[in-house]
Amino acid sequence: MNTPIQIEQAYITLGQFLKHANVISSGGMAKPFLEQFEVYVNGELENRRGKKLYNGSIVDIPEVGSFVVESLKSEDA
Repeated sequence: MNTPIQIEQAYITLGQFLKHANVISSGGMAKPFLEQFEVYVNGELENRRGKKLYNGSIVDIPEVGSFVVESLKSEDA
């Protein structure tokens, strides 16, 4: 089951998402975390902390858990 993570923007970067979901404690930990752990975005291995995640994006980290992005804003807003 995917844990929903709500954001107030239309999108969030993967690095920001990891901090927002309490996977890492600071934004500076994003790059080392992505180098050390496998992170999948919508089923594809991802290592770019700047990757944009939109409403419905699924982030799966085998050692941590599975999350789904829920945006409170549409892209047009």
